[in-house]
Order: sequence, then C-alpha cells, then structure tokens
Amino acid sequence: SIAIDESPLFASLRGKRICITGAAGSIGSELARQVFKYQPKEVVILDQAESGLYELERELTEKSFATPTYFYLADIRDEQRIQTILKEHRPEILLHGAAYKHVPLVESNPSEAIKTNILGTKILADLALKFSVERFVMISTDKAVNLTNVMGCSKRIAEIYVQALNTHLELIGNHT
Repeated sequence: SIAIDESPLFASLRGKRICITGAAGSIGSELARQVFKYQPKEVVILDQAESGLYELERELTEKSFATPTYFYLADIRDEQRIQTILKEHRPEILLHGAAYKHVPLVESNPSEAIKTNILGTKILADLALKFSVERFVMISTDKAVNLTNVMGCSKRIAEIYVQALNTHLELIGNHT
C-alpha cells in the first residue's frame, strides 16, 4: 500500500475550472472520474471519439455530481472548435490526454499521429497561453524516452514544444 499526500493536488483542483482532453480514452476517462472528488468549479470533458464520450457522459451523469460538467465532441486538431470551447469556459487547468497511442496502428498511419500528437498538442498549448490557463498538464508516454517508433517520436516532439513554451515563459517572467 502506498500512501499519497493528495493535499497539494486537492488544493490545485478545488474551485477551479478544469478541461480534460482525450477524456474518453483510458487515462482521460480515469482523470475525468477522479477530478470530481476535489470539488472543481466546473469540468469540461472533450474527446473526438463519439461512442467513448457518450459512455463517459452516461456514467458521470448517473453519479449526479454537483459540479457543472460539459461534454464536447471535438478534435484537438480543429483550432477554431477548441478556441470556441476554451473561450467559453476559460479553464484554469487543462489536463491534456488526447493522443494516438497504439504503436502498431500509428506505425501504419504516421501522418495521423503527427497531426494529433504534435499539431493537436501545439494547438492546445498555444490556446492555453492565449486564454491564460494557469496549468497545462500533458500526459505523455514512456515510449517518448527511448525513441524507436513514430508514436514515441510524435509524443517526444510534443513534449519538447510544451517544454519550450514553458521555458520561454519562465525567461520572460510569466509562470503559466
């Protein structure tokens, strides 16, 4: 049994507007289930997978959380759509879990991994800056450490972009 001190996490989520991308996926859906125990002000749940999003919406709606929750069928590669959602909800925390992650499928469809994992992340990170998101958390993978496939490479490039934005902000004195 591992005891985790959740107090810093609790403090960072409580009363905040939270957006979760890739919320119908394995990691995103678990994040969506967990954030409610920290009493956020609002939760925006976003995914391009209609069936998965529908099932998550049904599951979370049945639990009758008091937190206002919004479900959006949207692709992170669609900059206008994402901008509209972020402009309306002004999330303070963005948990970015949207990605193509299945190595064999990504190897056969590398352009889709590049468009989603790299371009989609760039769009989200840039819009997070535009709308003054306080904390942008990108979910990555161990495959971004020892690069042997397209999926790992695409996630590593996305990590480098997000890290570069963060470094730039630190250099100019804006800690977002």
